[in-house]
Amino acid sequence: MHFILFLVFVAGILQSNAQDLHFSQYFNAPILVNPANTGFNPDNDYRIGANYRNQWGAVGTPFKTMSVWGDAQLFTGKFENGWMGVGGALYRDAAGAGNLINTSAYASVAYHQMLGYSSLLSVGFTGGFISKRIDIAKLSFDNQWNGQFFDITIPSNEPFAFSQTAYADLQAGINYAYFASDKFYINAGLSAQHINRPKESFFDPLVSDASIDMRYTAFLNASVKIGESWIVNPNVYMSKMNTASELVLGVNANRDLSGDGSRQMILGLYMRNGDAVIPVFGFQLNDTRFTFNYDATVSTLKAANNTRGAYELSIIKTGVVSSALSRGVRCPSVKF
Repeated sequence: MHFILFLVFVAGILQSNAQDLHFSQYFNAPILVNPANTGFNPDNDYRIGANYRNQWGAVGTPFKTMSVWGDAQLFTGKFENGWMGVGGALYRDAAGAGNLINTSAYASVAYHQMLGYSSLLSVGFTGGFISKRIDIAKLSFDNQWNGQFFDITIPSNEPFAFSQTAYADLQAGINYAYFASDKFYINAGLSAQHINRPKESFFDPLVSDASIDMRYTAFLNASVKIGESWIVNPNVYMSKMNTASELVLGVNANRDLSGDGSRQMILGLYMRNGDAVIPVFGFQLNDTRFTFNYDATVSTLKAANNTRGAYELSIIKTGVVSSALSRGVRCPSVKF
């Protein structure tokens, strides 16, 4: 019975959310959140990042999500008070007993324009290619229940026509940042994914239209320097896709351990509404940041997984390749 309930739960999740990857550390996967984040990295010329998430291992086959991404600034001295950002990302998601594999590749571009001395407006666009495949032979369906167990020799009568599907995907976004001082800034963004409404299905087209709904994502964050040793970053993230929605809110705090920002400790606490409490811990050494979080389930699923929801790792490296004199305009930033 518990296994059947779990299948029903996973089927609901797959129906509403499986089209898109997500991380609890959304702030460490900026291109995934909004293409306007591409090249929005005031103190550096480039970023390279990697993310790994392992979810629901306590109640069945774990869902594993991986990504590598990078972005860079271009033409910082060519535009009047503006610059371009270019980036790319690879994502892979392995989900469930049917070994549903999602492999995605994206390229993004953004333009950033200073508005006066204290505001920045950014617009971005992402184009991607997504490939999904599933091992149908590993799945069992209600028609195959013989009263005692799932018998794979019984026909499922499901209208599968393909075990693999692929499509192009388009996303656009906009960001606005306001820099009140060298100790405070606030940033908000909005993006829309699947704006071309691609079709995704393993069924015969006559059975299912399979057009993916648009996904809307919004975020609001700030950076506040407190004294000489702390920088606090409150964050709110919201995403909606058809009837499925997600709300994550919380705060990160960076503690300067060296006096010059070269060594920092990272502490944070987040909550995904109706799902999990998420403590965060990390460390930054010079231009490389390591962050770990653990999703402790607080929803009704905690009875099945003993609150063990997911864990997640991220690594981000930043760098500068041009001299300070040749880098052109830079928006203000909050830093040690």
